[in-house]
Amino acid sequence: MKLAKQLAIASIALGTGFGAIGCGVDLPKELRTKPSSGLTLAVKPKPLSENVHRGLKWLIQRQHGNGGWGPGHGDPKEVPDVANTCIAVQAFIRFGVTPGKGNYGHELLKAVDFICSSIEASDEESLFVTSVRSTQIQRKLGTYIDTFMSSMVLSEITGKMPSPKLNERVDQALGKVLAKMETHQQDDGSWKNEGWAPALAQSMAVKGINRAAQVGAAVPEEVRKRAENKSKRSFDKGSRRFDDRGSAGVELYATASTLSGIQDSVNTNKLRQKEIQKELKTAKKPGRKKILEEELMAMESTEDDLAKAQDVVVNRLDDEQFVAGFGTNGGEEFLSYLNIGESLILKGGEAWNKWDDKITANMNRTQDDDGAWKGKHCITGGTFCTSSALLVLMVDRTPVPISKQLARR
Repeated sequence: MKLAKQLAIASIALGTGFGAIGCGVDLPKELRTKPSSGLTLAVKPKPLSENVHRGLKWLIQRQHGNGGWGPGHGDPKEVPDVANTCIAVQAFIRFGVTPGKGNYGHELLKAVDFICSSIEASDEESLFVTSVRSTQIQRKLGTYIDTFMSSMVLSEITGKMPSPKLNERVDQALGKVLAKMETHQQDDGSWKNEGWAPALAQSMAVKGINRAAQVGAAVPEEVRKRAENKSKRSFDKGSRRFDDRGSAGVELYATASTLSGIQDSVNTNKLRQKEIQKELKTAKKPGRKKILEEELMAMESTEDDLAKAQDVVVNRLDDEQFVAGFGTNGGEEFLSYLNIGESLILKGGEAWNKWDDKITANMNRTQDDDGAWKGKHCITGGTFCTSSALLVLMVDRTPVPISKQLARR
């Protein structure tokens, strides 16, 4: 049965887990609320820096009247699009803004309306969720990046809207997106994309379906597992190399994309392991026991792949050429830094501290005087670059379904 007919969002509220906070002229120095049940934070988050405050101020000033964000080049005729709006929304969610509540809650609510309206107007057959075509992000990351990013954002705000009716709207929009992704997933676990570095779009797709599953959306396990296996095949444990197809020949993109796909799969597996182990204790049929045991073994294999992939990344942290990616900062670099950070924070220890110190200094150094980040190649738009840079700086506020005890700072 297709997802559009079977979607059932669980009552778990996504713990971005932050309540409404004031975000006016005097932005608050740090969040004071806790993650909701079901999800947690990997580490105790750092206080929000002035660089974050300045970036968010720049970003909110670029929101269009219809709630969306465009590239942010300063052109008054620019057209808002779903992908730019999604990543801007994520930045504000990480900061602690809740749709419809507190300062900027109204603006965030309008942004969600923009995303949902676009999804609702999209056809039932294609993988598109927008009628806006040939955007810079689509050309660089992949044709359907809007779809994948909307699956992530809608999962983030599940259960966080100000009314049951609006929560239902978000659930239905997420269901439609996931149904499209299920229908168009290829046998190898990928989605057909054309772009300069579509491997990064693949990582967003894998992240989207896993984060939807983590908040209770009815993601078919075969869809999730195909995507997981695609990520695993992209890392050769023997040669310790990452498949660079779809990465524009940039090792950073290939590494970050694969690492992200494996990490988010492991995160979801952590939740499923509890269910499987519980069932295994009471399972009486030998056939069923074997299936459950094999599934646990497969999860252990994925964790082993993750550990080895993380070790490769850790050994490259001092390689300036690797960290530089294409050679100059662009949206692809910032997105790659986010993917790596979301994994290393769960590894914890010296590796995480080293990466966090290094990349935070890089982000702070490359911020413009007006508070924005702008790419020097490929994805150059201020909206995407500023939003993704902010997400890098606030990576320690990413909600995960893994106990703090598994990853301490």
